[in-house]
Amino acid sequence: MKLLNTEIKNNVLKSMLQILDRERHTIIEANKKDLDAFQKADQALYDRLIVNDKKVDEMLAAVEAVMLQDDPVGKEISNTTLKNKLNIVNTTAPFGTILIIYESRPDVTIEAAVLAFKANNKILLKGGKEALHSNLVLEQCWHEALEANGLSKDWIKLLHLKREETQEFLKNPTEPLDLIVPRGGERLINFVKTHATCAVLVSGRGNNFLYVSEYADWSKAVNVIINAKTDKISGCNALDKVLINKNLPQYATKIKMLKQKLEQHHVEILVDHKISDILPEHNTIADHHIWYEEFLALKLLIGEVSSLEDAIATINKYSGKHSASIITEEKAEAMTFMHNVDSAAVYHNASTRFTDGGQMGVGAELAISTDKLHHRGPLGLNQLVTNKYYVYGDGQVRV
Repeated sequence: MKLLNTEIKNNVLKSMLQILDRERHTIIEANKKDLDAFQKADQALYDRLIVNDKKVDEMLAAVEAVMLQDDPVGKEISNTTLKNKLNIVNTTAPFGTILIIYESRPDVTIEAAVLAFKANNKILLKGGKEALHSNLVLEQCWHEALEANGLSKDWIKLLHLKREETQEFLKNPTEPLDLIVPRGGERLINFVKTHATCAVLVSGRGNNFLYVSEYADWSKAVNVIINAKTDKISGCNALDKVLINKNLPQYATKIKMLKQKLEQHHVEILVDHKISDILPEHNTIADHHIWYEEFLALKLLIGEVSSLEDAIATINKYSGKHSASIITEEKAEAMTFMHNVDSAAVYHNASTRFTDGGQMGVGAELAISTDKLHHRGPLGLNQLVTNKYYVYGDGQVRV
């Protein structure tokens, strides 16, 4: 796709703001069709599917925020003139065409597209069939905004493919693909990695851990655990596992207190064999593979560790490398934890729920990357560009 100037891109986004607000009722009505057809057994997926007035307001806020951000394309990274007088300028450049595959969440159809477009990328949107009616209306809104400003609808396109057709498209794309972002669970990520023939940037899997040190402020620990677990169970930044140091003062009493608090919030508690001695009435895990699971439910696994090193080793072995938190009043211990835990975001005395573009000051996000190349953490506007070298000479040849 050709390079667009910033004014044209922002004019499209201004049009989109007007269209989204005008079509608010149509969007919500289309979403009701999706909700009515959805089997509510998966509460987390159902929660992500809902579009109401608040959600439309959030879509509008995301478009406006990106519109007000600086254009990330064409920024100079470095400028060097060599002894042979070659001038080498490294600048930011668009990826080209991005494919994002995601389940449920119609708001991704807005957030992913606005970020990709402002960064001068074409985007192909493969939403889940459960959000079909919602996504079709949102695609129409995008197409109206593009055409109103003299641009092709191809900049933002919804793919209408079944699973087998998606597999074939990944293997033999009908148009060039530069980056694929699977935003969802382990099955989706593995599916894309198996069949894709271009770069894949993994996003979405949580399985986040929190470690309660023997030096923790217990009240602080309980408040953070409750928030991280119950604030939004469908979020990839929700808490799944809690590790508690057995040397914590009044260890058994505090674990029973935590149990009571969790039960007040209707959280299902699973325990390892050591914690089961204190909480025998709760299900003891029989299979260690559950340590790898992202629950996306009101469910929490509590385990015992004997040291900071034990906690770090457990987290690095089992976590999704998304977010991890330590509760401690010892700053040196916190830094050891944060330096050595292999996660995109590490926290000291705070909830994992803050791993989010808006909460971290990035703005709207395409996804949360758990990969290390080319970026880790929230993928905002400035992360949707690559780089390109411009080399200016005057007849130089290499000798």
